[in-house]
Amino acid sequence: HDLSQQDFEAIGIQADSDIVVSDNGTIKNCIGCFGCWVKTPGVCVLKDDYKNMGEWLASCDELLVISKCVYGSYSPFVRNVWDRSIPYLLPYFTTKNDETHHWVRYPKQLIYSVYFYGKDITENETKTAKQLVYANAKNFHASVSKVIFCNSLPDIKEALQ
Repeated sequence: HDLSQQDFEAIGIQADSDIVVSDNGTIKNCIGCFGCWVKTPGVCVLKDDYKNMGEWLASCDELLVISKCVYGSYSPFVRNVWDRSIPYLLPYFTTKNDETHHWVRYPKQLIYSVYFYGKDITENETKTAKQLVYANAKNFHASVSKVIFCNSLPDIKEALQ
């Protein structure tokens, strides 16, 4: 999530696990080196608190993403977390329905729910964001549980109940 700690606590999420990925200010940008595939398989070569994203994704029962909707996409922080999550996949390719996708590293299928928030999210932004979520789910061999759009933090809290 990209919420402040105060806002995250205010919406009252009770995580069943101790893995909550939030912006602590230390995330480095993916440099596209593919070291997470060939040099240190499954682990990002960048030494920060987010180097084990692939393993963390594999350990969760449901992936719940809360992100500001920015032009029909995730916030920069959440987008960066996705980029840093490619160790969840293997570098090998498979073709399915005339599309090329990476093999999965972990046998578990993610269940993926996304809550976008922001004032005045346009119809085009909503459409683009939904397409992005489904494309990400396909690439990460996940199933989408829900994609919800909220205007405010209280709306997120209500949608989560």
